[in-house]
Amino acid sequence: MATQLSPVPDAPIGSQVETAAPRVTLRNCFAHPFDSAMAAARTCYSPHLVLPEEITEKQRVMIGSGTYLGGHHTVYQHAHFEFGLENVSRQFVWSFLHAHPFYNSEQQSQRYVRLDRAQAYVPAQLGAGERAIYEKAVARAWEHYRELTRVLEPTAREILGDIWHVTETSHAKRVQKVARQSEKRAIEVARYVLPVAAFTTMVHTVSGIVLYRLWRMCTASDTPTEAHAVIGEMVARVREADSQFFGRFDNEPMDEVPELQKAPQDGEAFAREFDARLEGATSRLLDHSPRAIPAMAEAYRAVMGLTSAECSDAEALDRMLNPARNPYRRETLNVGVHAPMMRPLDHVHFTFAKKISHTADSQDQRHRMVPGSRPLLTLADTRSPDYITPMLIRENPRALEIYRQAMEEAWSAKNELLDRGVPREFALYLLPNAKAIRLVESGSLLHLLHKWTMRTCFNAQEEIYQASIEEVQQVRAALPELGRYIGPPCFLRAGISTPICTEGSHFCGVKVWLDFPNIERRI
Repeated sequence: MATQLSPVPDAPIGSQVETAAPRVTLRNCFAHPFDSAMAAARTCYSPHLVLPEEITEKQRVMIGSGTYLGGHHTVYQHAHFEFGLENVSRQFVWSFLHAHPFYNSEQQSQRYVRLDRAQAYVPAQLGAGERAIYEKAVARAWEHYRELTRVLEPTAREILGDIWHVTETSHAKRVQKVARQSEKRAIEVARYVLPVAAFTTMVHTVSGIVLYRLWRMCTASDTPTEAHAVIGEMVARVREADSQFFGRFDNEPMDEVPELQKAPQDGEAFAREFDARLEGATSRLLDHSPRAIPAMAEAYRAVMGLTSAECSDAEALDRMLNPARNPYRRETLNVGVHAPMMRPLDHVHFTFAKKISHTADSQDQRHRMVPGSRPLLTLADTRSPDYITPMLIRENPRALEIYRQAMEEAWSAKNELLDRGVPREFALYLLPNAKAIRLVESGSLLHLLHKWTMRTCFNAQEEIYQASIEEVQQVRAALPELGRYIGPPCFLRAGISTPICTEGSHFCGVKVWLDFPNIERRI
């Protein structure tokens, strides 16, 4: 039952919503992608380095078909394509474009970019009545976003002012810094009410073989229609640059993927069972390597050519993980996979079940070496609101009132579209960024260490910070020997390297290193 709340002014139906077709530009690519791939393949069996201009038509046919059809695809990984993507939804990016590890993106940030205009993906397949419901829901979400930003900014300013000890007599620049940061914090939290249909802009780079796979698999997500259109445009731009790259082989999207042959069902049962396993936590340790310490130590000794008498397990662990003894731990360049003495950490794995919002998971999935099994929302949809509430909203009664109303309205509009027969794929675009995502995530200690170092910093997104803190605590409990080696950059660098904080002017204002992990995060 919907709660009766104070109204937010009605938005004119559709008049505030801007939509457009996806815009795909090919910003950069190799001069001869296909011939370069063929030359790379020929080099494997040639006494000299083969150049693209040496490739003949016969070789294009023979080597091309032999490598592509035979599954020898590394030659197509040499070619890279840098795209500019505009007017694509965040739902598409989360569900498909960032759902695999083999890409690089620089994406417009909803945390720090104020979104004054309601710009969103509107499915062309909607009828007039359904489109009116859809666009009104999007416009209303933006009204809630603007109102929440206004309501939350004073609260954020008060908290940050206290952290930075800002008073009426403080220097003007210090006051201005807190004011700027307060607005950013308000925007960051207010974005939870925006729909996942919201447009985003990005620079997106993939290799040739990944683009082949994206085109083949573009129906394997919650957004098959949008994915087909966007990836189709990417393929078209590559064809314009080099007609051979997609013109030589039969590579069409799969008509049906097995995941989506399952009929949607009541997602509430899945949600209840998953949440029961979490027992109130954001992230719960499901599994880990039982012999983690001796396995890593043995691998370290193998790298260094040492016997167990020369290097005990505890000594090996300290040499690998102690930032005072291992300078790699203090590197911001994340050189672990290149450092021989760090590679033993790759043999130890941890698996977590976690529940975070759609918007937080959109950032969490960027840790590509810690992959997750994320839900198909079309198979786990709930009729009742199912969302995460940020801390700043929970502590502000008026903001919480607006927020709950926004959640009720979003699910109500989504359900009304479903009741009218709109395909679930399109109705789910109205879900807010706050939508709860339940996933299982795994990674080796090598890559989790990097994630935990970055995400236990107070500047990290609130939910990912909370999940990381819980994960670190559970790892400390399961493997106490690891505990003192895990923490944010300031914790690792204190007393060893300067500056202690690597964030520079973005320093959170709290000396986290003095009492990690027991120090309280306030915002």
